[in-house]
Amino acid sequence: MERVLVSSCLAGRPVRYDGGARPVASGVFDRWRSEGRLVPVCPEVSGGLPVPRPPAEIVGGDGTAVLDGTARVLANTGEDVTAAFLQGARQALDAARRAGVRVAVLKESSPSCGTARIYDGTFTGRTVPGHGVTTALLERAGIRVFPEGDLEAAAAFIAALEEADRPRHGRP
Repeated sequence: MERVLVSSCLAGRPVRYDGGARPVASGVFDRWRSEGRLVPVCPEVSGGLPVPRPPAEIVGGDGTAVLDGTARVLANTGEDVTAAFLQGARQALDAARRAGVRVAVLKESSPSCGTARIYDGTFTGRTVPGHGVTTALLERAGIRVFPEGDLEAAAAFIAALEEADRPRHGRP
């Protein structure tokens, strides 16, 4: 059974910067939960940041640039929280590896978990194309990352993985 790394806030845990959660209301997600597939992680909390915490955005690029050392993650207070984001991303990858995860469903727009869009670093609510720090690290490690709004595609990908892993009987 394929396990799925998920942002803890999507699993209903109140770990977001504002102390809230963003639970997913979906039959697919509910089925994964009942099957015991979910591996919840919050990279920001794992990296040592509190709940609640000041909002943070990537300045100077996206998560890939943060991994490469050419961008930073700053809180809206001006505090540099890059080290916590990097530590949390590494811990998420460790959790994924321990669970044998090949697929993740993460919170879109997050500076950790954004899969296609992140906030632009100006704290004005604008988003730009890009990955969060954790998404960038997971993808570098070969883990396929989907946003919470694309659960059907994630489910299809999982089905394809599981089909490819099934033993073939009657073949030499």
